[in-house]
Amino acid sequence: MGVMDGKTAVIFGVANERSIAWGITKAFHAQGAQIGLSYAGEVLERRVRPLAESIGCTFVEECDVSSDEQIEAVARKAERAFGKVDVLVHSIGFAPRETLNGPYYATSRADFLTTMDISVYSFTALAKAFQPLIPEGGALLTMTYYGSEKVAPHYNVMGIAKAALEASMRYLAYDFGSAGIRVNAISAGPIRTLAAAGVSGFKTMYRYFSDFAPLKQNITIEDVGEAAVYLCSDMARRTTGQVLFVDSGYNILGIPDLTQD
Repeated sequence: MGVMDGKTAVIFGVANERSIAWGITKAFHAQGAQIGLSYAGEVLERRVRPLAESIGCTFVEECDVSSDEQIEAVARKAERAFGKVDVLVHSIGFAPRETLNGPYYATSRADFLTTMDISVYSFTALAKAFQPLIPEGGALLTMTYYGSEKVAPHYNVMGIAKAALEASMRYLAYDFGSAGIRVNAISAGPIRTLAAAGVSGFKTMYRYFSDFAPLKQNITIEDVGEAAVYLCSDMARRTTGQVLFVDSGYNILGIPDLTQD
């Protein structure tokens, strides 16, 4: 028996087999959860459907999270398909590519608003739409990054968005707490995902990460998936409003040890 037997999880944000959302999906499936997937745009459909088929997932729905109407439509489809949704995962982030190069102050108003809408407000919008379907003991989970707390060069407007996302997570944890529903976030170290490829300098950061992190190990989507199982299962039934770091301890450093050989 898995620790998520009897639970249904709907996961937003799978793009391909390297996605953090896919690592979470695999871990949930291995622990017995029934899975529903949502992806962004027709271009990703040809990647996501074969992944869904590989785990026997038949609920695969497109959703533009900048549209309240599309979010509501997916929630209603989930209600018809599952009746209830025990776990909702938000693994979504977007910033126009040009905002991830050069100085942060060069961010345009339009690009700032787009980034905040898709990367931050979408979590609140999903929580609102799915709230009637989530029973006591349920859980919501989102993905963040340490660039929300400290400057990560070139992360720029996404750092501001992740800070706002973490604040949203805490307010949602308060709102949902009286119903016995938990809301948490995972802050993962650098992983070679489709989204990370758009950050200037990411390859260099990834190359040296394991040299500086206390555990001297890179992070995998499987690492994040297993942490998500903990936060979304009954093992973490008294944990809410928290950011769990899965980054080999990098977040505890003040500065990296540049004297290492």
